Amino acid sequence: MSTGYKIQEQDGAYYLTFQIVGWVDLFTRKEYRDVVIDSLKFCQKNKGLNLFAYVIMSNHIHLLAQSQNGNLSGFIRDFKSYTSKRFLEIMQSGKESRSEWLRVVFEYHGKLKSKQTFQLWTHENHAEHIYSQKFIEQKVYYIHHNPVRSGIVVNPEDYLYSSARNYAGLDSVIDVINLDMRWKTYN
Repeated sequence: MSTGYKIQEQDGAYYLTFQIVGWVDLFTRKEYRDVVIDSLKFCQKNKGLNLFAYVIMSNHIHLLAQSQNGNLSGFIRDFKSYTSKRFLEIMQSGKESRSEWLRVVFEYHGKLKSKQTFQLWTHENHAEHIYSQKFIEQKVYYIHHNPVRSGIVVNPEDYLYSSARNYAGLDSVIDVINLDMRWKTYN
């Protein structure tokens, strides 16, 4: 079912949300977070992904991104496909203590709507086209404060898996293209 959030301009900048089905807390494990990080870095280097802001939460990620090659939908498809395969490999490696439960959840969601064997990401991307400076600032603020609202950290820049660190001039796990943020309260 469509939510009305569609990518109309393939070369436009968009606020995106990718969610694990059933809100499963997959990214509480480093192995899964590393797959997301490595995949985003690969897409930046090889697929023309411009990344302006991000946060990796326990069961979803938010991005403010743009495709240099005018194929944002292609990036999303490839990112979700590749990371899903890698997540399944990790689950089946014997290192995942929740593997049986995860298999049941992901099989259920795969058969529920799409008649697939597994489904790890929801089909929705909640793609919102960036249309103004104010909207950019709202979305970057929302992305960076997600860990604060969740009670994980007190300050946005304290969360390792967020571009708030980039904007604060701290070491970060993924490079981003820093935008001019007039409201910025970091160092």
